[in-house]
Amino acid sequence: MGMKCVFTDHSLFGFADVGAIHTNKLLDMTLADTQHVICVSHTAKENTVLRSGYLLGGEPGLAPERVSVIPNAVDSTMFTPDVSRRAKGRITVVVTSRLMYRKGIHLLAGVIPRACRAHANLDFLIAGDGSMRGHLEKAVSDAGLDSRVTILGHVPHDGVADVLRRGDIFLNASLTESFCIAVLEAASCGCLVVATAVGGVPEVLPEDILFLAKPDVQSLLDALDRCLVALPNADVDTIHKRVKANYNWDDVARRVEVVYARAHDTHDTHMGRFFRIYRRGVVFGKMLWCVSAVAHVWLRMLEWLEPASSIELALDFGDDDNAYDENNTNHRAMVKASKCARKV
Repeated sequence: MGMKCVFTDHSLFGFADVGAIHTNKLLDMTLADTQHVICVSHTAKENTVLRSGYLLGGEPGLAPERVSVIPNAVDSTMFTPDVSRRAKGRITVVVTSRLMYRKGIHLLAGVIPRACRAHANLDFLIAGDGSMRGHLEKAVSDAGLDSRVTILGHVPHDGVADVLRRGDIFLNASLTESFCIAVLEAASCGCLVVATAVGGVPEVLPEDILFLAKPDVQSLLDALDRCLVALPNADVDTIHKRVKANYNWDDVARRVEVVYARAHDTHDTHMGRFFRIYRRGVVFGKMLWCVSAVAHVWLRMLEWLEPASSIELALDFGDDDNAYDENNTNHRAMVKASKCARKV
């Protein structure tokens, strides 16, 4: 329809398997018709640019300057620390995750028995459900740790903060993460974080809060030991305030607004759009061009059947100088709508 579009990417994809190849080609098609892209981390930006075919095989792809990095944020009024919820005389490692292979549950099953043997005052609290829950429960049962490892199962999102407040350390063993908002939620609740250094995770928190490990059992155990050494000096309120200052939705909204304004001001024509689509590939580009041309003709036909000028426009509630001028058409429409509403 010629509308300006912004694409937001929250995921990381590979390049080798058949599913990834087809998905990346669909992404390439989408980005050909997009003015700007938002990614949640610099790693995600690099992944998206490469997936679009940039600098590969002579294809135009997605230029890096068309991509902005805007991280996720956390509701710091919901995720707040409460040391009174922590067990006295014990150290609780909390995990909130889907219990599936991609989240490194097989690594967690290897870490728990060895960590509990090395630290007699260590307990684990796990919230989540998934295909590998049985594997994790068996590993805990075989190690005789049922009294020290609690698996809560599925916890609604509004109950996650209460689970995190019961922990001293948050553990994330994922094999791939574009950003990992769970790490932010845990830190906002005052937890130190042990996590695998995958994807965009290393970008999220400073090294005195985030203890990184390779995605293997021994490296996670080493990172957990470093975290336990730092734990006595960690101040939960300070950690919470640092997260609140750096990751808040008001700041994210302002940055997203700038991106949308930039996309809106981008000059584009139908011919320029068709040319970009045509260059998406020797075969695929031509196919996509034909689909886009047919869609364009269909849109023109719909415009002829029911012109846009016959459709009432949405009211403009902008705050510019002329928005409420009595001679302004939008202002008169608002007044008329207000009078009708009062009559009703």
